[in-house]
Amino acid sequence: MAALCIALAAPVLADPSTPPAALAYTQLRDPAQEATAKALMETLRCLVCQGQSIADSDASLAGDMRSLVRERIAKGENPASIRAWLIQRYGDYVTYDPPLSAVTWPLWLAPIVLLAVGALLARQSFRRRPR
Repeated sequence: MAALCIALAAPVLADPSTPPAALAYTQLRDPAQEATAKALMETLRCLVCQGQSIADSDASLAGDMRSLVRERIAKGENPASIRAWLIQRYGDYVTYDPPLSAVTWPLWLAPIVLLAVGALLARQSFRRRPR
């Protein structure tokens, strides 16, 4: 019975009790800096939601990452260096455009291989049809 109560209470315990980061839901005062931060945030994947960018996600980790991006942009840091730091910290998965490496080459080559296989199957199918 105690295990059932703990299992039912797990979602409540998963809610973070800390307040969101300072710039998680607050835009920068400079519109150009905010546009730069927003553009960068749209290219970074939420590690919790996995299908959303950190700009669109409501997860607390995404809020922390948005705040971090805004803080660094406000300090004048280059978006490329912020992106590189996040990739170094969280891995290539944090970006929607992973670099070509030994780990990611199947992701880059799979569409080409599938198109080639589809073209070969279509060619064989058209050859077999009687005229």
